[in-house]
Formats: sequence, C-alpha cells, structure tokens
Amino acid sequence: MPLQIDSNLGKVFITDHVVSVLAGSAALECYGLVGMASQKQLKDGITELLGRDNLSRGVEVRRENEQVHIDLYIIVSYGTKISEVAHNIQSKVKYVLNDVVGLKVDFVNIFVQGVRVSR
Repeated sequence: MPLQIDSNLGKVFITDHVVSVLAGSAALECYGLVGMASQKQLKDGITELLGRDNLSRGVEVRRENEQVHIDLYIIVSYGTKISEVAHNIQSKVKYVLNDVVGLKVDFVNIFVQGVRVSR
C-alpha cells in the first residue's frame, strides 16, 4: 500500500520503492559509505555490495501505525568511525525524505553488514 500525502490540491501516493530509492541515494552521498548491502547475507558471512541500480534492495521501508521506519543495510569504509557514519546517514536520509517527499520519518535504523577498503 503506497504512502498517502494529503494537500489542499489533492492526494499524492508514493510507493515504498520510491521511498527506498530516495533513502539509498541520500545515504550514498555520505562520507564513509562504500555502498549498500543486501539484506540477506550468505551463510559464510560474505556480504554482497550492491550497485546504484539496486539501491532499493539495501533499504526496507516499514510502517507501524502512523509511523515510518527506514532500515538501511550498509557497508562502511575501513578507517572511518562507524558511529559517525551511521549518524550522518540517519540525518541525511531524514532530511531528504522530509524535504523532497514531505514524509516525516520517525526512525532510520542502520545495519552495518561489513567493512571494506574504499576504492
């Protein structure tokens, strides 16, 4: 079921896929992020690094009652402070979704799936 935003001109419906692509794009602009990761890791612990065309696979949009929760599965760059990278991503995603979509995001959860040397 798409998100619904009411305005004085009518209603706007936004699918979860659009929200997840916007959140993934906003996250990739942050320093210290190598890329998005698949939500499902292989059994041996190898994490798949997703390209720009698969941003929505590294993002999960959940709605509980009237609240919107975003889960991001990421791979961070080696040598960066993970807590700072996560905080910057949370701030950027909340700002972009509020500014671009007009969507109030309650929680942005970060799941670090791996650490890699950035190229």
